[in-house]
Amino acid sequence: MPTSLKPGDKAPAFSGRASDGSTISLGDFTGEKNLVLYFYPMDNSPGCTREARAFRDAAGALAARETAIVGVSTQSVESHKRFIANNELPFPLISDSDKEVAKSYGVLKENGKTAERATFLIDKKGRIRNVWPRVSITGHTDEVLSAIESM
Repeated sequence: MPTSLKPGDKAPAFSGRASDGSTISLGDFTGEKNLVLYFYPMDNSPGCTREARAFRDAAGALAARETAIVGVSTQSVESHKRFIANNELPFPLISDSDKEVAKSYGVLKENGKTAERATFLIDKKGRIRNVWPRVSITGHTDEVLSAIESM
């Protein structure tokens, strides 16, 4: 299901259990940091691993631009913990096992089991600034950084 969200829209509120056991919500970032909220299909798959590592490698540049990263997939917290450890990810992953976050962002795949690969750039006011509905992993973090620079 392609997302109907577009730049300028208010980002849907979300709350989810993170890989460290905490709860992460949109409100944690509002007024404080921009947010790169990225959805991906599956921990430890080749494409998702490449994407997570690319965001890992860009984490310092994003932090310097007052921007946090949060990944979301439908896998369990335990799966996310292993994925983070295997790839030394410095950002949290939300377990969207009930698929509510993916549904609210319009990125739940037609099979209803996993999320599409999509990224949302949300500003400090909780507004969507950019949407990448079908991410091509190569060069994606550069596109995200460029979008942040132009905000």
